[in-house]
Amino acid sequence: MSPKKPNRVVMNKWTKTKVLLKSKKVLPFIPDTRKFSDSTLKKMLELYSMVYVKPEIGSYGNGVIRARLLKTGEYAYQIETTEKTFKDYKSFYKSLQNYTNKKSYIIQKGIHLLKYNKRHFDTRVMVQLNPKGIWETTGIIGRVAHPKKIVTNYHSGGTLMDIKRLLAAHSTNNEIQKKIHTLNELGVTTAKSLHKKYPGLQQIGLDIGFDHTWTPWIIEVNTNPDPYIFNKLKDKSMYRKVIRYKRAAAAN
Repeated sequence: MSPKKPNRVVMNKWTKTKVLLKSKKVLPFIPDTRKFSDSTLKKMLELYSMVYVKPEIGSYGNGVIRARLLKTGEYAYQIETTEKTFKDYKSFYKSLQNYTNKKSYIIQKGIHLLKYNKRHFDTRVMVQLNPKGIWETTGIIGRVAHPKKIVTNYHSGGTLMDIKRLLAAHSTNNEIQKKIHTLNELGVTTAKSLHKKYPGLQQIGLDIGFDHTWTPWIIEVNTNPDPYIFNKLKDKSMYRKVIRYKRAAAAN
């Protein structure tokens, strides 16, 4: 029997989060994330007013729910473009439970993302093992949410954009370079932390969003990221590098 190949893809969000929470360098940039339960959801809404409920296994932003405790004391949750409001927690949770349907979910502190033209945005940071076996950030692209949706994913109607153009709405050229450097470094640090646990990993895609203090929050880490989104940029140099590294890794 041939030896088992190490994992190149890790699907479970909670599994990945638990690994990253053990890294002192990555921990400060991970929003409070816990396993979904009735009591945990209530507690986190009281703490943060807004949280995201995500399926442990899923992609493209599918199944993501935004839950809120409103200033009126009412509760609300939004799926896709539809939001429902409830007068009390019990009816709110019962309705939400019908949607989650006993599948495994996590709850993540909601980050109030910066906006571009009144639409929330975050970044996708592509990190890959280069041909020399060294982790390298090979691509960064901005993702602007569909006006009526709660996720920024391109496959859910988000708009892909050059990161410098996106940040230029908020920053000077010098500040933009510093923020891109921060994203580069955080990407590599995160990849190295996951790689220790999963030595088969060859690439990761981080969804990193900034809040109003410019803290970079790791919203999600994907171990099978879509490289083709970088082909949507006018400048194809980033895309060519991503594909070159991907092919080199696949050949190993």
